[in-house]
Amino acid sequence: MANDSHPDREIGSMPDLLAWWTQNSASPPLPLALRSSKAFILTTISLAVFTDIFLYGVIVPVIPFALTQRAAVRQQDVQYWVSVLLAVYGAALLAASPVCGWAADRSASRRSPLLLGLLALAASTVMLCVGNSIGVLVAGRVLQGISAAVVWTVGLALLVDTVGQKDVGQAMGWVGLSMSMGVLVAPLLGGVVFERGGYNAVFAMAFGLIGVDVVLRLLLVEKKIARRWLKEPGEVDGETVVGAEAEEETGKEAAGMKDDSARSSPVDEAPKEAEPPSLEPQPLASPPPTTLKRRVVANLPPIITLLASRRLLAALWGCLVQASLLTSFDSVLPLFVRATFGWTSTGAGLIFLPIVLPSFLGPLVGWLSDRYGPRWLATAGFIFSAPFLVLLRLVTHDSLGQKALL
Repeated sequence: MANDSHPDREIGSMPDLLAWWTQNSASPPLPLALRSSKAFILTTISLAVFTDIFLYGVIVPVIPFALTQRAAVRQQDVQYWVSVLLAVYGAALLAASPVCGWAADRSASRRSPLLLGLLALAASTVMLCVGNSIGVLVAGRVLQGISAAVVWTVGLALLVDTVGQKDVGQAMGWVGLSMSMGVLVAPLLGGVVFERGGYNAVFAMAFGLIGVDVVLRLLLVEKKIARRWLKEPGEVDGETVVGAEAEEETGKEAAGMKDDSARSSPVDEAPKEAEPPSLEPQPLASPPPTTLKRRVVANLPPIITLLASRRLLAALWGCLVQASLLTSFDSVLPLFVRATFGWTSTGAGLIFLPIVLPSFLGPLVGWLSDRYGPRWLATAGFIFSAPFLVLLRLVTHDSLGQKALL
């Protein structure tokens, strides 16, 4: 009996693996409608953001204790090395973000960079789990920053491609909510699990979360890939019905204009004699004065063009201020509550709870931003936070009132 199986279709063959990785197989992946839906892609990106923030924050209350117990760091040097571990993460994120954005724009698929970023995240988690020296911990944080750059550039670009400009604010609200959940849950669980189960138990949670993230990223199908088999509403053979109707209407209008001109022209009108061409030299048309400027601007790298936007610069400054505040809390609060109140890693994790609770309003704020614009909402948020940051300076000693004020 002849073997019907084609050699290129053997399970585990290189063509099959390549087609699976790039999603270029002849048959559509199942279930395609679910895996390429807006809800599934939004869930996947939100979980990727949550995973990144969780793995960043889960060791925040653990690092001061792990540095002294595992890396043999002296107590007076703990604050310095905590700041270094947070700084190298931010430096790696800053350096890798433009590269990841450039690669995402030139990649045929945004899913592949997301999977590669997940490999970097898994490697960094392994290094942080088994590392017992400062060098290994710093290298793990660098890899963690690179993986975060992939999520925050490629992931959000994929999200914008999926939901469209109209619903970006609300989608970013859900992403912000997942980030807030990571900031809330990670220090809390990190402190409690470290105190009850030890250092390795903390990273057991991290590996479990990475496993769930792996499954969702592998199942994700981009919209542009799904269009090979699924047609969007109003799309016929790659052309939208609206576009076809508009073209038909344009043809009818053009035909009507020709008929009107034919009816309006008199029959007995003699054709006009063609005027002889003028022999006088015509002056050459001078190029518009802005042509050179436009050419220079068009040849500039996109990042330079974007940085010329005042709105983008204002948004970047707001992100820088917010990230600086959160990073300051991460590096100072665990050590401050241990020195002032004598709290353990559990208390160091619980202190982040009041910071994150208001961010559950993220989807609502995103909806308001889509409806009324982000300018006044962002301005009100920064103004409203200023008095509470000033009040933190008043916390100086161990008492119930001081704890409530903090």
